[in-house]
Amino acid sequence: MMLKKVWFGLFIVLCLLQSCSDTPLPKPASYLRLEYPSTNYSSLQSENPYSFEYPTNAELVPKKNNWMDIKYPALKATLVLSYMPVKDNLRMLFADAEKLTFKHMIKADDIQSIPFENPQEKVYGRMFEVYGDAATQIQFHATDSVEHFMTGALYFYAKPNYDSILPAVHHVRKDIVRLMETLRWKNH
Repeated sequence: MMLKKVWFGLFIVLCLLQSCSDTPLPKPASYLRLEYPSTNYSSLQSENPYSFEYPTNAELVPKKNNWMDIKYPALKATLVLSYMPVKDNLRMLFADAEKLTFKHMIKADDIQSIPFENPQEKVYGRMFEVYGDAATQIQFHATDSVEHFMTGALYFYAKPNYDSILPAVHHVRKDIVRLMETLRWKNH
């Protein structure tokens, strides 16, 4: 019993000696520093029934039926663009586009809708920002209400973790806004 008390006493003394060190100093605040290159834009030159400006640091991947992917290799992201001609199916196209957006409501914390209008070029649309751990953080649709309808969805090649990809989302959001502002319909 006496031996246990001696060992316990030594343990306490060692703990006290260990805790006697320099005065603790608070660590300075640190932040994740992500640097994105300045963005230059180029006009899309193609046979598609639309044109827009896209970032030159992204890769354009044409697909069939006038669809297109805008890939961001450095961000491991893709903006998927879908095009459909309007043929007395405008309501169905709107419903499908918004159904796809609100499918993410299960995982999303919130979805904000931002309207877009460019009457001179006859481009009307809406951009949806999805907050939370959803598969896509930004979606949009644009139309002239007569001949053309386009949708877009931004996907990252990573498990959805909103806090981690938020800086990249903000970076690509600028490109999406630029795309919508410069969208022009051909054969108008």
